[in-house]
Amino acid sequence: MSDSLKKIGIDLIRFKTGTPARINRKSIDFSKMEVQKGDEGIVPFSFEDEIKPFKQVDCYLTYTTEETHKIIRENLHRSPLYAGKIEGTGPRYCPSIEDKVVRFSDKPRHQAFVEPVGENTEEMYIQGMSSSLPEEVQIAFYRTIPGLEHCEFTRPAYAIEYDCIDPSKLKLSLEYKGIDGLFMAGQINGTSGYEEAACQGLIAGINAVQKIKGKQPLVLDRTQGYIGVLIDDIVTKGTNEPYRMMTSRAEYRLLLRQDNADLRLTEIGHEIGLISDERYNRFVQKRNNIENEIERLKNTVVKPTEKVNQLLESKGTSILTTGTKMSELLKRTEIKYEDLKEIDENRPELSAQEKEEVEIQIKYEGYIKLQEEQVEKFKKLESKKLSEDIDYNEIKGISLEARQKLNQHKPTSIGQASRISGVSPADISVLLIYNQMNK
Repeated sequence: MSDSLKKIGIDLIRFKTGTPARINRKSIDFSKMEVQKGDEGIVPFSFEDEIKPFKQVDCYLTYTTEETHKIIRENLHRSPLYAGKIEGTGPRYCPSIEDKVVRFSDKPRHQAFVEPVGENTEEMYIQGMSSSLPEEVQIAFYRTIPGLEHCEFTRPAYAIEYDCIDPSKLKLSLEYKGIDGLFMAGQINGTSGYEEAACQGLIAGINAVQKIKGKQPLVLDRTQGYIGVLIDDIVTKGTNEPYRMMTSRAEYRLLLRQDNADLRLTEIGHEIGLISDERYNRFVQKRNNIENEIERLKNTVVKPTEKVNQLLESKGTSILTTGTKMSELLKRTEIKYEDLKEIDENRPELSAQEKEEVEIQIKYEGYIKLQEEQVEKFKKLESKKLSEDIDYNEIKGISLEARQKLNQHKPTSIGQASRISGVSPADISVLLIYNQMNK
C-alpha cells in the first residue's frame, strides 16, 4: 500500500502507537483494586435510541509501584521504542508505560484501569499500560501491580509503527489535492482514535458519493461540529504527531454540545439524503417544542405569591417582591426546569431531551449569544473565498514565509488562510484588499 501511494506522488510520514496486555479475568484479585462503577444516567449515542435496562459491568482502578518502575528502567534497552527500532512519533495523550516512567520520573505511581473487553469474555484490558518490552519483562512488571500479582496474559502488549500522509495535502472535503477522486480518512491522515477515524470516514464517504453525483462536497466548518474542527485542524495546520480531538481545540465549544448535535446537524443530513423524512419530521417537532417553550417561559410572568416564595426559599434562592419572567427564575443557579412545575400550571408535556435543551438555552443565554457573535465574525472571513489558482508570489506586501505557506496550502477562504501557521494578521489584511480588488 505504502509503495503504491509513493508511486503516485504521495509523501508518507511515520507514526507509532501501542496497546496494553489483555489478562485472564480469573487470574486477577479485584479485592486489591478500587471499583469504578458505570454511569447511572446513560446517554445514548443517538437521539433516536431509548435506553433499555441492561447489565452494567464494573471496571477497576489500580496503580503501578516503585518495583514496577524499577523493572521497566532496568529493561529500557530492550524496548524498541528506546532502542531506536521504532522511530515514529507516538501519541502525546496515551504514552506507553515506558514513556510515563521516563518522562514523569518524579511520580511514584501511575494509574492502571482494568476494563472488561466484553460481557461474554474473560479478557480484561489494562488501560494505561501499553508497552513494547519483551513479553517476559511485561509479565514481570505487571505482576508487581496490586491485584495483578498472579495475572496470566491472554495477549501481551505490543507497539506498531505505521505510515500516514501529510494531511495538509488534503482538501477540506478529504479529497487528496491533485489526485482526482482519491479520498483519505482515518489513521492514514495522521489522526489517532476511533471517533476521529469514524467522523472522517463519514465525511469522506459522503463526499465520494457527492463527487460521483456531480454535487458540491459537504464541508462542515469549525462552528458546526467537532468534525469540522478536526478536519480544519489537520488540513490547515497538518500534524507532527498522532492527532486527538480535544474539546480545548474548539474555540466555539460552548455551541458544540452533545445535547444540541441534532439541532446543528440534522438539517444538513436531511439535505444530503442521510436522514429519512420520518426522522426529520420528528426532529422538526422536537425543535418546535423547544423554541415554543423557550418563548412561553420568556413571556410568562410569575407573581410574588406565598407559594412561589416558599418554593424559592426551599431552593435556597431569594424571594420575589415583584413580578418576574419565568425565564429569569430559570436563570438562577439554584433553580432547575423541573422545579418550576410546582408554580407553572400551563407547562406542556416535553421529553427529557426537550426539557434539558430548554434549560440549557435559557440558563446560558448570555454566554451563548456572545459565542454566536464570535461565530458571525468567523463566518464573514469564511465567506471571503480564495481561488486555488492564486499565485501568492505575485501579491505584494505578503511576507516571504506567508507566500510559501499560502502557495503550499492553497486555502479556500480568508478564514482558512488566517489559521495557517506563519500567516500573520498583516498578511491577512493584504489578502483582504487583494480579494476585494479582484472580485
